[in-house]
Amino acid sequence: MAENKSFLGSGWSFPPRFSDASDGLELSHDDRDIAESIFILLSTTPGERVMNPEYGCDLQSMVFQTMSKSNQARIKDMINTAILYFEPRVKVMGIEVNQPNKLEGKVDISIDFMIKGTNSRKNMVYPFYLTEGTDV
Repeated sequence: MAENKSFLGSGWSFPPRFSDASDGLELSHDDRDIAESIFILLSTTPGERVMNPEYGCDLQSMVFQTMSKSNQARIKDMINTAILYFEPRVKVMGIEVNQPNKLEGKVDISIDFMIKGTNSRKNMVYPFYLTEGTDV
């Protein structure tokens, strides 16, 4: 297996996957690792990690709130602060909170960011909504 020496880093893929080729854990590298890291950060509630209780973004506290302009601004600030403190490889360029269909209760959070090591701009959409557990 070729060793990746990228300065952007690498880590476990998310969700964790195993590779048939190497008979080991699949790793994410570069841009993909950063996007997965941001997804994990936004999905983690502060206090979930025993050894790092401050890590995370408290988006879950906003699940049942109305999407007023002030709550949208609060979501943007929560995300911007979490990325500022816990993902030093990127600089947030903009965050948009959109409701494509208000009746379904889905919120799409679009994050534009720049990777500091390469000055390349990227974006990702974080789907923020609850799904029912009917197919259990």
